[in-house]
Amino acid sequence: MRTLELTCPLDRPLSREAVQARVAREFARPDLKAVVVRRSIDARGEPIYRYRVEVYLPGEYSEPAPLDPYLDVHGAEPVIVVGAGPAGMFAALRLLTLGRKPIVLERGKDVHERKVDMARLSREGALNPDSNYCFGEGGAGAFSDGKLYTRSTKRGDNMEVLRRLVEFGASPDILIDAHPHIGSDKLPVIVENIRKCVLDHGGEYHFSQRVSSISKGHDGLFTVRTASGSIFTAPAVILATGHSARDVYEMLSADGGCLEPKGFALGVRVEHPQSLINRAQYHGRFHQGMPAAEYSFVQQVDGRGVFSFCMCPGGILVPSSTEPETVVLNGMSNSARSSRWANSGVVVQIEPEDIPGDSPFKLYDFQQKVERDMYKAVREAVKDAALNPMAAPAQRMTDFCEGRLSGTLPETSYHPGAVSVRLDKVLPSLVSDRMRKAFPQVKIRGYYCSEALLLGVESRTSSPIRIPRDPETLSYVSIPGLYPCGEGAGYSGGIVSSAIDGLRCAEKAAQ
Repeated sequence: MRTLELTCPLDRPLSREAVQARVAREFARPDLKAVVVRRSIDARGEPIYRYRVEVYLPGEYSEPAPLDPYLDVHGAEPVIVVGAGPAGMFAALRLLTLGRKPIVLERGKDVHERKVDMARLSREGALNPDSNYCFGEGGAGAFSDGKLYTRSTKRGDNMEVLRRLVEFGASPDILIDAHPHIGSDKLPVIVENIRKCVLDHGGEYHFSQRVSSISKGHDGLFTVRTASGSIFTAPAVILATGHSARDVYEMLSADGGCLEPKGFALGVRVEHPQSLINRAQYHGRFHQGMPAAEYSFVQQVDGRGVFSFCMCPGGILVPSSTEPETVVLNGMSNSARSSRWANSGVVVQIEPEDIPGDSPFKLYDFQQKVERDMYKAVREAVKDAALNPMAAPAQRMTDFCEGRLSGTLPETSYHPGAVSVRLDKVLPSLVSDRMRKAFPQVKIRGYYCSEALLLGVESRTSSPIRIPRDPETLSYVSIPGLYPCGEGAGYSGGIVSSAIDGLRCAEKAAQ
């Protein structure tokens, strides 16, 4: 085997057949096998795709080993999976391959019914606390672009996750792209296909089942009760509830469970015209047919990281509150990434030592207060009963850095609306002071400008609490047999890493 690099224009990507033909011409050997292992964008000069291709002699190439098959588990021993986000879904799939029956409990609605509640949230500000952009089948990741950027293999096989997603309907391109994504318009079908697979093989899904208590009897069996009065029992429970399920932390604490404060990041969503980002990242060479440009940056300011997070090219901003009288934003993109805006979180790392006190809830309380302060700031600025409750406080980037109220605001993709507010005064100083220094230093041409709009708050980057578990068994230190899993437990960040953690916890729970 040898490796070859091929290039082509961004508006004319190579098909697998075209790669095979170019390899055959390059070596004058039509019998060679060409396998694309990576595709990336190089915009240092004329923007191009770069393909890394492995070339094999006849008989030298072996297909990847098949994924483990799903078993019929209709009569098998159950494992309760709390949460149907990436961690919970992939835990359920792994349980099928291990001969265990997953019983998935989801506080929200299925992925299609959930869309109705999200539409009302954006249009009217009508919040369903159990069905929104964070809660419901697919989790928060189902409606935030479906970025699959994790390439780390420290905790498991990320390629298994990507191959499973392709199995359920994702484009095979995610197996080779340097920055793979699926798109919020494509993910619901994939999520539904995963559920259908679980049900077809004997697993269970139960929606609108918010867990209210988890107890373990002397017989070793867990009893899980939900707010609707349902009761489920099993010898093991995987807790994959996501980082916005604050009531889960309170439930564990009330029962005497151990919790720890965990660092997270908080800041704003920054929205630019996508055309500005295209010009900057493609050095003025962008033209129709090229992918919408992305960006990322990391800076150190006064001992803390300031960085872009969850960048959505050609995307829109959406309300991600899960509690009344709070304002929280997130970004999402469809697969085409074709909107007129680019948005990204720009956040500051907050560590436990930054917030006084010893309570495991201290960063949780800090996060919640900032979200409520955003809501109050809008109500103080505009006393209008007709104002959408999800309207966000906003400020032009240059006004934020120079300390003045924005007289006007640029057009935004955020449907509930933006209200001019001194965000530099509403945000905690340990956040606003660092962002004020960071924005003018971002090394993206034109990034620091008056057309960039800051909207608050981006606060759900990761969990501010960790549910500690044994590093070998992955079991909760306070209750053996209960497996804290994914972002909500504090052990992952994003779709792929959460899915990997779900696979690992399923293996332990099935033993």
